[in-house]
Amino acid sequence: MTMFSRRLPFLSDPMIAVLLIATALALLLPATGDGADIARHVSNGGIFLLFLVNGMRIRRSEISRGIANWRFFGPLMLFVFGGMALAGLGFASLAGGMLPPLVALGFIYLGCLPSTIQSATSYTSLADGNVALAVIGAALINIAGVFVSAPLFALLGGGEAGDIGNEAIIRIGLILVLPFVIGQAVQDRVIDRIAAQRARIVWLDRAVIGLAVYVAFSGAVEQGLVRLFAPVDWAVLVTLVMVLLALALGAAWGTGGLLRLPRADRITFLFAGSQKSVAIGAPLAAILFPAESAGFLIAPLLLYHLAQLVLAAPLATRLARG
Repeated sequence: MTMFSRRLPFLSDPMIAVLLIATALALLLPATGDGADIARHVSNGGIFLLFLVNGMRIRRSEISRGIANWRFFGPLMLFVFGGMALAGLGFASLAGGMLPPLVALGFIYLGCLPSTIQSATSYTSLADGNVALAVIGAALINIAGVFVSAPLFALLGGGEAGDIGNEAIIRIGLILVLPFVIGQAVQDRVIDRIAAQRARIVWLDRAVIGLAVYVAFSGAVEQGLVRLFAPVDWAVLVTLVMVLLALALGAAWGTGGLLRLPRADRITFLFAGSQKSVAIGAPLAAILFPAESAGFLIAPLLLYHLAQLVLAAPLATRLARG
């Protein structure tokens, strides 16, 4: 670990570097023309492979246990897809008069997404929370997100969200749902081998997410992202994202208190409820929207994801201390 990562623990998370590198490459060397088409096809192939592996590694028994524990996961689902979606709608209204329309719409998209799997589980463990609940909860929420996020975004975004019709539903089915179902079907034969390759699979996650971000931002750069976004716009966007994250953390912790959850379960609710998944958000945006729109829409999500990683390590450390 370097001197900088010892002083700033969040710098030790490779996902931050992946997101920053993908964004910088899109700004400096965007994929255009035939290169953009090739990158998009490679990205879709990577997304298919990622969801195939997710189907192989998320145990069916974990899904069953999660469904049985509705007293915890029911409120968590409502918080993630209800409270956070409405918060995104509110922040989209605030941003509407200050930022480009697609970027403002990105707050609704952010609010409709599921929470993370890896980081929510990791930081729950670091904070001495209930890791088993975190693993099961993140898996359930992400499975639900594949089916819920797109129609929820279409509902809250209205006409501005565009037409998420049959073609988009077919793409989601072929690239997200089908490989996951195949993975679940063959899970018993491959799960031990998948578990043995955990470190490599983590890098598969990062590579696919990075490529999806690169493709999305390349389209936005081609449409004039740099020209349309002045420094003051970035300042407004960062401020809104940080306020939204602070409210999400406070609301998740407060909701856990209202539910009278044990401290370990309350910590799980905090991270599983407040964090948002670029692992679902970037691939889903790449499937649903043209590249020239996707880059603008995921701008709030990328900043939110980076901010949650920055704050999660010190917050988890403080919670572990009691």
